[in-house]
Amino acid sequence: MRQGKRLALATAIATLLTLVGVGQAQAAAGPYTALGDSYSSGVGTRTYYPDSGSCYRGAQAYPVQVAARLGAPLTFAACSGARVPDVLNQLGSLNAATAYVTVSVGGNDAGFADVITQCALPWPWTCTGDINNANNYIRDTLPGALNNLYGQIRTRAPNARVVVVGYPRLFNGEECNAGARISPSEQTSLNATADLLATTIAGRAAAHGFRFVDVRSPFTGHAVCDDAEWVNGLSNPVLESYHPNAAGHTNGYTPLVANAMNAALAQV
Repeated sequence: MRQGKRLALATAIATLLTLVGVGQAQAAAGPYTALGDSYSSGVGTRTYYPDSGSCYRGAQAYPVQVAARLGAPLTFAACSGARVPDVLNQLGSLNAATAYVTVSVGGNDAGFADVITQCALPWPWTCTGDINNANNYIRDTLPGALNNLYGQIRTRAPNARVVVVGYPRLFNGEECNAGARISPSEQTSLNATADLLATTIAGRAAAHGFRFVDVRSPFTGHAVCDDAEWVNGLSNPVLESYHPNAAGHTNGYTPLVANAMNAALAQV
């Protein structure tokens, strides 16, 4: 009798362990593709994979950290300098099995880096016209380009949880970089352009049923010239300038994007 009870108990334990194993296997995350520009590739973190070339993909970039949190295999397609047409060329890995997609793009299309460069020139140069041109592009042209991109992402990855990732405001109104003369009023205008970019991208993301990660509030208090910068000011090499640093990716982007992925998963 005792032997029979022991056998039954052993069988029950074995069955339980088998079920736990099945549950763990089912919980494994599916493939994740990270699309986008330098804000996704990790420019600003200062260390990059040698084989990433001019795309400047880094191990401290939020896609790498988010993939580790999810336990998901990562296709890291994001590339420095990418505009919407370039991101369209990053879609090759997307298919019905793709579980997660992140994408950040739009800043380069509006020429935001060139605008900041113009704003940083010494007096008497100004950048008001450059800012206005960027704003006009964001209002008039960027929405259509994003509609096409987001539509193609959904077509290629019909089952994926897609998270569209935004840009922070870069400035706090202080001038602390001797080599970059960006006045407080210009900083205010550049932050307003960042707001316009965020609301425009968020609107197109919502129209396609994608989640939008708005990083503006979390980065408040961590802008250029703040005590705890999550964004580089003027840097050497110049490539690193005005991009999220390692802390910005680890403390800013990564938890926000991971939480958005989990929220999307909870809805499925």
